[in-house]
Parts: sequence; C-alpha cells; structure tokens
Amino acid sequence: MGDPKNPRKNWRKPKRPLNFDLLNEELHVVGTFGLKNKRELWKAHTELSRVRNQARSLLALTQEVREKKEKVLMESLIRIGLVNTNSTLDDVLNLKVTDLLSRRLQTMVQKKGLIKSPYQARQAVVHGHIMIGERVVTIPSYTVKVEEENQIHPVPGVNFVVPKMVMETVVSEKPQD
Repeated sequence: MGDPKNPRKNWRKPKRPLNFDLLNEELHVVGTFGLKNKRELWKAHTELSRVRNQARSLLALTQEVREKKEKVLMESLIRIGLVNTNSTLDDVLNLKVTDLLSRRLQTMVQKKGLIKSPYQARQAVVHGHIMIGERVVTIPSYTVKVEEENQIHPVPGVNFVVPKMVMETVVSEKPQD
C-alpha cells in the first residue's frame, strides 16, 4: 500500500524523452493548453491510455459480456464529453490527448471567452475567480462535465480583465430585480 503521504504516481514518462519531434509536439501542446509542466501532459496521456486500453479489452470479450461493460464505459465518456451518444468503441480508440485536455476547466474558461489566454485562465481558476454553478473550483485540471459547461461563470465582484463583449453578455444574462 505505501505511505499515504506518498501516493503512487499517476503518470508515465515517454519511453524516449530526447526525441526531437516529440519534444516539439509536447511543447506546442503545453503552450496551447497552458499547462504548468509536461507532467500534466503525461497525466493526460496516461489517462487516455487507460481509457483506450479498456476499449481494447472490451473488443476482445464475447458479445454478451461486451454489451454490458461497453455501456458503462461509453456512459462515463459521454458524461465528460469525450464522445457523442452514438459513438462506438472505435471512436474511443481514435481519441487524442487534445480531446481530453480540451475538457479541462482551464481550457473551457478560455474557450468560453471569459479570459484571453490559457495561462491567464489558469491563474483565474487557481485564485478562485471561477465558479461552476454555486461552487468555486480552484483546480485547473478539473474535468468539466457536459451538464456543467453552461454553468461556468466568474465569481461576482471579482475584478479581472474580461473582454468587453463577454462582459456585456454576462451582465445581460443576470436577472433583473
């Protein structure tokens, strides 16, 4: 089991870390999604590898057993928005790490237009300026579920630079007393 203070790591490094093409690709993804370090990228790779491994193992099962277990996997992936409702296991095998990273709270805040850059979005999330529904979420790697997408908004009374167009829509969405 191990010491609770030292949990087991949940990521794996690349097999060939000094591959020039891999380094450039990793650097591009880290910059695009505003990740803190490459370890966050490796965590996403490991999580995607786990999901794809589950899909491969389901393909090897008999039809009756596969239908039951496939339903559970697909429902969990649909809930977090990685696949559509009519997707198959082949679609799960075709997932890319960018699909998983685009479901992070940090990325969703930037895509929604609340913040200009991914690094600024990360800072806003860490400092507690972003809410999902009625709760403040301070974890940039939080995986946003499909039903939570439209509930992302800034904390009332927080002064951070918001593009003018977005601020007008946020103000107009507030109920009038």
